[in-house]
Amino acid sequence: MLVRSSRNNFVRSSSAETPLGLFANHSTGSVLISGSVDMVFITPLISTAVLCLVGTAVVALPAPPAGEVDIKAAVHSPPRKRYSPSAPYWVEYFDAYASGVTGAPPVSDVSGYNVFILAFLLIEGAWDNAEGWTQLTADERSSTKADYNDAGIALMVSCFGSSDTPTTSGADPTGTANTMAAWVTEYGLDGIDVDYEDFDAFDAGTAEAWLVTFTTQLRSQLPAGDYIITHAPVAPWFSPSIWTNGGYLQVDSQVGNLIDWYNVQFYNQGSSEYTTCSGLLDSSSSTYPESALFQISANGVTLDKLVIGKPATTGDASTGYMDPSTLATCVEDAQNDGWDAGVMVWQYPDAGTSWITTVRSDSWPV
Repeated sequence: MLVRSSRNNFVRSSSAETPLGLFANHSTGSVLISGSVDMVFITPLISTAVLCLVGTAVVALPAPPAGEVDIKAAVHSPPRKRYSPSAPYWVEYFDAYASGVTGAPPVSDVSGYNVFILAFLLIEGAWDNAEGWTQLTADERSSTKADYNDAGIALMVSCFGSSDTPTTSGADPTGTANTMAAWVTEYGLDGIDVDYEDFDAFDAGTAEAWLVTFTTQLRSQLPAGDYIITHAPVAPWFSPSIWTNGGYLQVDSQVGNLIDWYNVQFYNQGSSEYTTCSGLLDSSSSTYPESALFQISANGVTLDKLVIGKPATTGDASTGYMDPSTLATCVEDAQNDGWDAGVMVWQYPDAGTSWITTVRSDSWPV
């Protein structure tokens, strides 16, 4: 998000000093089984075995002798399936400090949403509530994840934010994607949100190619149907006449099929931008032409991928705030015109169940 990650809210643990690239090292203790089973990883970090099957062959394994650990039975126990909601998407981010909360809040606090995103995973490692998630035990993470999924809520992490400038700083898109995908799988989340905010790179015309390579590699590591990948661009990046190499219209044309949806930031772009239903939905100002919701769709982006993003309060963004009741009217207007993508809010705990209940009240009541 455009609001800078609140790093000072957290005391960094010593484990967070480990380079991000080391988070996914599971090679120690692996067991190779020939035939239809490729590999079983058995490490202190993984409580269940991972089974990779070749084709459709079935292997019959005998029961272990009495008193032995049934490792073979564990091989046949599938991991908990990743959860993915259907549209409309009701998305809430969590980067702020919340007293008594480590990782994710109790699921009862986020009723009315179906996606909850922890922030942020940076190039240097996990910070803020993403780091908080790593500080939970594996059992605590598993239990929390199960509570969220059972309530119909996907649990994700967001990467970059305003603190990272991956293209300008020279980060390799392929290596960065591999590392971040490994972190997602290591910590058992449903997917990753790409909150890329390297404004200088878009001005220079270098952002588009970086994002295309990054997203392509990310999806290769986090397959569609198993993991969610979203992006969170600012709305002006969809304007067709500003960006040297096409902005997010170019990104969408090349890898939009790899992205589940866009959490579009319709805020922090000027005091009068996207603050009325007309300006938000139908016609943006001449400052950022053709960047309202239906204008973005008219320029080729699939309408049902365009989630409307707004701050919860005036304190959660510098500009672009709309009170929940007004936003509810806009959401109803968009619904009547065939849109059903949903709403994103920055951020918990300022936006809770009451906020989303109001926003959904005229369209998709909670």
